[in-house]
Amino acid sequence: MMQLDEELFKGAIDDINILKAQFNNIILGKEDFIEYILTGFLSGGHILIEDVPGLGKTTAAKALSKLIDGATTSRIQCTPDLLPYDITGVEFYDAKENIFRFEPGPVFSDIVLADELNRANPRTQSALLEAMAESQVTISNKTYPLSPLFFVIATQNPIDSEASYKLPLAELDRFLFKLTMGYPTLIHETALLNIKNNKTYLNNITPTLTLERISEIRDLAHYVYCSDTLINLVASIAQATRNDSRILLGASPRASMQIVHAAKALALLRHRTFVTDEDIKEIITIALPHRLRSSDESTPLEPILIEIYQRAWTNSLGNYES
Repeated sequence: MMQLDEELFKGAIDDINILKAQFNNIILGKEDFIEYILTGFLSGGHILIEDVPGLGKTTAAKALSKLIDGATTSRIQCTPDLLPYDITGVEFYDAKENIFRFEPGPVFSDIVLADELNRANPRTQSALLEAMAESQVTISNKTYPLSPLFFVIATQNPIDSEASYKLPLAELDRFLFKLTMGYPTLIHETALLNIKNNKTYLNNITPTLTLERISEIRDLAHYVYCSDTLINLVASIAQATRNDSRILLGASPRASMQIVHAAKALALLRHRTFVTDEDIKEIITIALPHRLRSSDESTPLEPILIEIYQRAWTNSLGNYES
């Protein structure tokens, strides 16, 4: 496998550090959360953020788009009356030119914020399935490609159930991570309140990297080294989730592939040219629970996944030593 060029690697690390620092200056005290969003962005995955209102989920999505020079962004406010073509776009007849035209919807952007996705009806939610899985939209038997950097950040409110629809597994499986922000600490909330021009400070953000540079860093992430042992570890974990009596529905092959891509991006964000087993352990706790179904809904999945990881890692070491 091609090795990361040292000069390219150092340059990418410098740019990543600047991007992370700028992001952390906007979303205060949420370093891990920001790192996971950037992991998704650089690995080509999508992010679902579930938390109560007012914590800054939408701000995080807007901030990322403003930090990327030239990035196009769109916001979809999901409601029960939203229709599929409100997301994908619509083909209409132009009587003047006597032809059919396609009017692209908000999904044709580099970064798409789908706010309160669980308030959209199932038919509308399904409009994102093809887009998130294949980076394309099909309208009237015509296929339209999306941005090469197409990235969805969706939010959902776990508290309000009125006029909301549970996301189906087919939709959840398209999301790399399901994250929560949590409340800020006293220090960080005080700092937030002291930010001057609080309502307009997002408009004053200076872009950090260009779309072209982000694309280059994304390509570099593919060359982060992931050993055969770790690839086998991911496969073993996925297999174990399908055979564990405590888990009703296990991980899909899509999940396995995304875990490897995410581990590479996370390693790069942490200034490494190689993936470690600890990267895999960390990734599975935020990449798998939302995709799985427990036999007993009262049983949390994270401890089960850690147990599965430890057993699979021990077995892989034993096989390596033998």
